[in-house]
Amino acid sequence: MSKSKTKMKKRGRKIMTIVAVILGVIISINLISLFINQVFFPHELDAIQPYGKMVEVNGKHMHVYSMGGGDKTIVLLPGYGVPLPCADFGPLMRELSKKYTVVCVEYFGVGFSDQTNTPRTNENYTEEIRAALSSAGFSAPYVLMPHSGSGIYSEYYATKYPDEVSAIIMLDTTSSAKTEPNVPKFVFTLGKVQQAIGLRRFFNPLIVKSTLSMTEANGYTKKEIDDYTKFMNHLNNDTIFDQLARLNDNIREVMGMEFPSNVPVLELAASGTVKQVGEQYQIDHLKRLGGNAQLTVIEGTHFIYHTAISQIVEATDSFLDKNN
Repeated sequence: MSKSKTKMKKRGRKIMTIVAVILGVIISINLISLFINQVFFPHELDAIQPYGKMVEVNGKHMHVYSMGGGDKTIVLLPGYGVPLPCADFGPLMRELSKKYTVVCVEYFGVGFSDQTNTPRTNENYTEEIRAALSSAGFSAPYVLMPHSGSGIYSEYYATKYPDEVSAIIMLDTTSSAKTEPNVPKFVFTLGKVQQAIGLRRFFNPLIVKSTLSMTEANGYTKKEIDDYTKFMNHLNNDTIFDQLARLNDNIREVMGMEFPSNVPVLELAASGTVKQVGEQYQIDHLKRLGGNAQLTVIEGTHFIYHTAISQIVEATDSFLDKNN
């Protein structure tokens, strides 16, 4: 055997050894993290008390959090993947509650609400929202203020029960004029594995403060930030996975319904989203909603209510004053 071939074999064995060591270190880190996560943190949420009322809906419990005592009732509905909506909406609720009654409904599968096996359809979301609000002592008509995917449920709600919805103010919502890319099923499995291992809990505080901009400077309390971060560690479950898996079915269902012309709509789109998906996305959405819908673009990213509270409140006041 030539010297060159011998060197190549030695180099190959050295590379394989390095790869094996790296893989061994990665596996060891994951196993250690899995052990720590499963032994020390499975009950970390038990000590956190609900911010509002726990109400019974279809034999399970939903969390409803409210502030203020104004004549108009604004109902905040969270987007997909928000682990603790009552904390997430905190600063916006405090500002809106100076003039309105503001209510945050936490869907099954997020926040303090139970999980459920009930399919995450438009109809079920709508009936659960109605039941939760009624059980908590609120009565229609409501001003619905959905974020992201909740815009679809809000359109369905207004179409089915137009007398219960006085207006919709959309916070960078999903368009009902176009379906979204389907999410591969392996993503759900991967999410569960990542959550079980628990490595993300080391990065979540950074995500909350930097990417999501949930800081005390933006009006959040330390408790809201800490609680939100802890709930992020337990977000992935079958209930919210079913919500995401049914998104396009829910969009298509709403597409086939005629939106009521007597329900005014204000769509507050984030400039970052407009830049990302294009203006036509919003134009097509407004066209589907009819002549009683209008668009305002607010500087910011998808979670505009984290950083643009004053603009949202100002736009809300102006819109509701005109549509009294």
